[in-house]
Amino acid sequence: MALSKPKAILFDWDNTLVDTWPIIHAALHETFLKLNQTPWTMEQVQARVKKSMRDSFPEVFGADWQLAAEFYQTAYRSRNLTQLKPLDGAEETLRWLLDNTDYYVAVVSNKKGINLRQEVEALGWGKYFKALVGADDASHDKPHKAPVELALKDSGVAAGADVWFVGDSEIDMECAQNTGCVGILYGTPDGIDGKQFGGFPYAAHGRDQAELRAVFASI
Repeated sequence: MALSKPKAILFDWDNTLVDTWPIIHAALHETFLKLNQTPWTMEQVQARVKKSMRDSFPEVFGADWQLAAEFYQTAYRSRNLTQLKPLDGAEETLRWLLDNTDYYVAVVSNKKGINLRQEVEALGWGKYFKALVGADDASHDKPHKAPVELALKDSGVAAGADVWFVGDSEIDMECAQNTGCVGILYGTPDGIDGKQFGGFPYAAHGRDQAELRAVFASI
């Protein structure tokens, strides 16, 4: 698939721009123990954590999901602002976009919106984004189209072929497909075949931030 220059770029947040797996794993571990359940390994967390809390916790914790959500949020927020780490080269990527393009750049995440905005502020990255949309900010979360439409609301750009969606998980590629945006896969997840990931197409693949910048610079 030939790429054409976008008007907007939407980034996933967790593990596309920042490394939050250790924080997520620790907070889930604590939550499972409080509910007398067997904690997930890091490998299980990385394989299973895709959806937002309101979409995934009822599946995992059943009737106790709201209590689990309270435990999780407390555990997560006790760590995230002190343990948050940008991925190597991520700020360089964002700075390159700011310095070299006039694209509308935003974040669409399944992390709760309040946590997302606090993390962006803690890193001093607000200057790189025009909008920050997290879980519960829109009527539905990824892979639904609602958070994408909310992120683009003030951009003058409609969801579709003029928008690239950059993310590391199949739910990001599914969201791109659901909105007609161009999926750009980030990282080295298992199960990619050069055209699809989790059954959803992507147009380009950056295994690290340098390769992602090369994709941006290629058009």
